[in-house]
Amino acid sequence: MFRVVVGLLFTCHGLAGLFGMLGGNRGTGEAIPVGTWPNWYAALIQFVCGLLVMVGLFTRPAAILASGSMAYAYFVVHQKAGLMPIQNGGVLPALYAWNFLLIATVGAGAWSLDGLIASRRGAAPERVPEPV
Repeated sequence: MFRVVVGLLFTCHGLAGLFGMLGGNRGTGEAIPVGTWPNWYAALIQFVCGLLVMVGLFTRPAAILASGSMAYAYFVVHQKAGLMPIQNGGVLPALYAWNFLLIATVGAGAWSLDGLIASRRGAAPERVPEPV
């Protein structure tokens, strides 16, 4: 469920930036103009990677790309305003970066398209390790 919720929330950011949905880019009601660097590309990554992580398809590569884009957002955009995320407004990018890194490490799990594809190929689906 963690993967699904994080993917859904990330997808919502992409919808806002690309299509002006859900309040639009930064609450303006508008979409980001196509090709605007880096915002439009970040919104595209948010939309595509969020969907892939949510459904569990190509989960690890999508999560790594999403994590990297959020690390870029934190270090390039937010860190100029202060070191700590609470000071520079970078709490959300920092949380997303670490959440997606966790998802990339753990994998999609059995309830995912990756797991379904693996089971149909005869391979054992990824299993989330049980806590000790």
